[in-house]
Amino acid sequence: MYKFGYYDEICSTVQMAACPLLGDNQIGYEPSCYARNIEVRNSLIFQTAALIIDIIALFMTIIMIFHIRSKYTAVGRKEMVMFFYLYFLMTILDFITISGIIPISSVVYPYFVAGYLGLTSAMCWCLMLNGFIGFQWSEDGTALSLWTFRLSSLLIFGLMYFISIATFKEVGSFDKGHPIGLFILYFIFNPFCLAVYVVLQIILVVNTLDEYWPLGNICFALVFFIIGQVIQIFLSDKICNAIKHYVDGVFFGTICTLLSVMMIYKYWDSITKEDLEFSVGGKGNVWEVKELLHEDDEFAPYAGQAANTIGHSGVAFANTNSYYGGGGQQQQQAYMPQQQQYATPQQQQQQQQHQLQPQQQQYQQQAYPPY
Repeated sequence: MYKFGYYDEICSTVQMAACPLLGDNQIGYEPSCYARNIEVRNSLIFQTAALIIDIIALFMTIIMIFHIRSKYTAVGRKEMVMFFYLYFLMTILDFITISGIIPISSVVYPYFVAGYLGLTSAMCWCLMLNGFIGFQWSEDGTALSLWTFRLSSLLIFGLMYFISIATFKEVGSFDKGHPIGLFILYFIFNPFCLAVYVVLQIILVVNTLDEYWPLGNICFALVFFIIGQVIQIFLSDKICNAIKHYVDGVFFGTICTLLSVMMIYKYWDSITKEDLEFSVGGKGNVWEVKELLHEDDEFAPYAGQAANTIGHSGVAFANTNSYYGGGGQQQQQAYMPQQQQYATPQQQQQQQQHQLQPQQQQYQQQAYPPY
């Protein structure tokens, strides 16, 4: 039976980094079923399948950070990339704490776990603040906006870090047998920040955008996160026993967290458009005339004038017959288009009559030869 403020039932279901540091005894809480371990150079590596997903998550995060940084004119680019930096660091600490690289008996293990928990809360807080960027509470990319993100996220990290260490070491009134502060921050504060972000984005899309397709991405992110947490917290031991300890809920929780983060990136990318006029490194369409004009062509006289020029549409005209050699020196030959003269209807009749008179005289001479 799950109790508010207690980790005993949760830790008996799933292996979490903080579980060995909690409880009334010295060894902490242990899960009833966990994934198989492998031995590498006389060292045990835990959660091998989940570690593989963590490595994939690190590479995917690098790719997403690169694409975010490349959208130079996108709204909230610098603020959103902070969230992915925090997720990258959190994944590294998750890899270290659940793998057994740092033994649980090590004196530094509690500090790494506290860092992991602090980064988790700071990441959720940073994502929630990103939800307000679209409402223009402050101009994105400015010093005010960036330092608000940095200082507030650092404050949340420090608060979670202090509460974690104080709980593990039982400083003052903090009790690791009843870690109420740690429980509230991890299981209530973090989901609250994520829920606020989702609600803000739904309001933003419905009231601002012309299409609702981005809502699909944010809904997928929410569904993946909920599925991952349910499997990890409530179904981990059942899955572990069903598939003979090959994987447990940590594996599926790590996958769902990665998919949720990827959907958040996809959502942000779908609602932000880059102004290509100010983008850096973008290549425009370059048009070039490949066929040269012949001398007998109707438009050949215009080739000299259009040499080495670029039109308004970006068309580069070929330089043909612009220079002719003469006397050992190159002289530029300019061609001027002939102006076409237009005649009135009366003038056209007079010209036709004038042209018909020689023909009539010729016909008369042939019809009436001289005697």
